[in-house]
Amino acid sequence: MVVGAVVEIACDESGFSGTNLLHSAAPVITHASVDLTLDEAVALITALRSGFRFAPHELKSGRFLRGSGADEALEWFLAALAGRAHVHLIDKEFFLVTRVVDFLLTEPSYAAGTRLAREHHPAALALYEAGRSTGSDWDAFLSAFVDLVRMKRRLPVDQTVRRFFQARDALRRHGLGAVADAVLDGLGPSHVRAVVARLDVDDRTVPPPLEPLLPALAETVLSWSGGQRQVLVTHDEQSALTADRLTRLQRVLADDGHPPSAGVDRAGTLPNGVSPLAGLVMVDSRDDPRVQVADLLAGVARRMPGIIDDALRQPPPAPAG
Repeated sequence: MVVGAVVEIACDESGFSGTNLLHSAAPVITHASVDLTLDEAVALITALRSGFRFAPHELKSGRFLRGSGADEALEWFLAALAGRAHVHLIDKEFFLVTRVVDFLLTEPSYAAGTRLAREHHPAALALYEAGRSTGSDWDAFLSAFVDLVRMKRRLPVDQTVRRFFQARDALRRHGLGAVADAVLDGLGPSHVRAVVARLDVDDRTVPPPLEPLLPALAETVLSWSGGQRQVLVTHDEQSALTADRLTRLQRVLADDGHPPSAGVDRAGTLPNGVSPLAGLVMVDSRDDPRVQVADLLAGVARRMPGIIDDALRQPPPAPAG
């Protein structure tokens, strides 16, 4: 259902490696979005090819950043997208820590990992910052969690649960501080087993624990919406974005995703029950120049996270009226 003001965006990601979150050469994932029209995207790509002499195959971030005149081209590219783009960055390790907290200490929800469920964020951050100092015990804990919640588990459930709590206990012996220790102490075998059992029977009310693209999409939509307008998304094809998952994400956003923005009159916000995510269409990026621009931006931002300044983190506000 489309109600009131709508913004259309095109999205793509870089660094997404499925559930292989710990053994990847890319420690971060970037999810980029632009609100360009088709003509604007074509003009931008044409300018890169003509003005900076990039061939079509060079408009992938790796080749783009190695090309002749890359610094000048990058500066021009980012300036052209000022106020028209957003980049959401995900640290894979921290994402896993938030999943430990959001899934194993509370009821799993499609709001987990987004600004709609921030109450456990400080606890996850404390565990992340303290745990990284423990070296191999930290790596073993994260690896045990991944094996525990992986949909296609290689070992029997009793073994994966036992291994997870052994890794938890080894980490706890380091004395990570009051907040981090409280997180570890709060991990109870009965709740963990109950969550794993729901995953094993494909309980679709539980979001996929190792899929960062869903909360990334939610954050992107919330950023563009600002609680004031709906967002129509064109996205590069992604197997994680199934119709069922998108419907559940829409419902969560409809319930919680339209708080009044600071300084905005309530009359300018989305009505209750209306999702900021108006709809999503998946395309082959080769067929949509807007997605190609988002793909280039995502790849550049993954390789150079320092370029993600306020101009790229925050889309422009919805137009007044």
